[in-house]
Amino acid sequence: MKKILIALIVLLVIAIAATIYIYQWRQKNDVTQEQQKALTLDEFPPPPPPNRVYGLVADSFQIENFKVARNQNLASILLAQNVEYPIIYQLAEKSKEKFDVRRIRTGNPYAIFYSRDTLKTPLWFVYEIDKTDFLVMQLTDSLDIIRDRKPIEVVRKSGTGIITSSLWNTINENNLHPVLAMELSEIYAWTVDFFGIEKGDKFRVIYDEQYVDSVSIGIDAIHAAHFNHKGREYYAFHFKEDSVWSYFDEAGNSLRKAFLKAPLKFSRISSRFSNNRFHPVLKINRPHHGVDYAAPSGTPVYAIGDGTVTNRGWDPKGGGNFIKIRHNSVYTSLYMHLQGFGKGIKKGGFVQQGQLIGYVGSTGLSTGPHLDFRMYRSGSAVDPLKIEAPPVDPIQEDSMAEYLEYIEPLFLELQQLKQYTSPPAPATKQAVAQ
Repeated sequence: MKKILIALIVLLVIAIAATIYIYQWRQKNDVTQEQQKALTLDEFPPPPPPNRVYGLVADSFQIENFKVARNQNLASILLAQNVEYPIIYQLAEKSKEKFDVRRIRTGNPYAIFYSRDTLKTPLWFVYEIDKTDFLVMQLTDSLDIIRDRKPIEVVRKSGTGIITSSLWNTINENNLHPVLAMELSEIYAWTVDFFGIEKGDKFRVIYDEQYVDSVSIGIDAIHAAHFNHKGREYYAFHFKEDSVWSYFDEAGNSLRKAFLKAPLKFSRISSRFSNNRFHPVLKINRPHHGVDYAAPSGTPVYAIGDGTVTNRGWDPKGGGNFIKIRHNSVYTSLYMHLQGFGKGIKKGGFVQQGQLIGYVGSTGLSTGPHLDFRMYRSGSAVDPLKIEAPPVDPIQEDSMAEYLEYIEPLFLELQQLKQYTSPPAPATKQAVAQ
């Protein structure tokens, strides 16, 4: 009996010791559910998203990049990748609504996505239409066609400059985007004579620049600018009124003037702007960078805007009697096949909008009386019918308070860029109310 009692005591001691050991072990090694959850979050974060190129998971393919060579087209590119011609034909047909493959241009980048096995089968073709848009073609299975855009990053920027020789050179010297020179010329076309720009003229500008793949693709918008020209201050603020964006000064006056819709009355358009028109006299296809207005001989022709006559005479290349008018540093207009010139119209003379400058005729290479009217922007021909006529009226009275509130932070931001002079502050809402 004594032995049994001793045995029970030993077993009890062992059990107590085991219990204590287990308790201590759990205290040392066990974690609560919240601790387990925290541990899971800390130690096992969600996997990073897959690396995508043109929307495709890059790790799933072998990718090779190319540029369209001279005389290459979709067929020659894909045939060289062992894609069968019937598939190429289907791809060209399916892509018509999204992109005409006949417009594939020399020098544009493209990529081929191959399978990762030893066969290296071409699976996807990607063509960069421009700096933002691209076309994706599936070369197998359903032959899907996708048109998409690269993400565009818009960066707010600002810059200043003091003219030393030209606006273009100053923009370049200050490491600003070269397009700024053209944009500022457009904004101030009616207020600053960029042909008479002087050394010491100054500018400040606030704008947005667009980036794709960390490469600048151009200016998105100029929000505000200040130009000191010949000692005079010119402000420009980008403001939307009646769904139209335009530029106004610190008092709400428009910086632009509108052109006449057409340089003559009682006419019809007989030929439009074209890069490839059949010439009725020469019997060949060539560009026609103007609009033909059919009208009886002697119909008056008017200047579409204020400007200086830079040339008046005979065009030996087929334009006949012509007049060329420079309206500002951006826009120039040209009037051809004239029967004669208006009284007092001479080279170097100033003409006003709506002034009689000539008469419709059929001089030069012409099959009948008409006016060949052309417009040039910064030296390049543009379609006269597509030139947007911005509002020339000032900010409406009921919008003035909103406008002044909108431009106030922009004005202050311009002031903080660099202090050239102390230009007058814009009108206040209180002053306008008075």
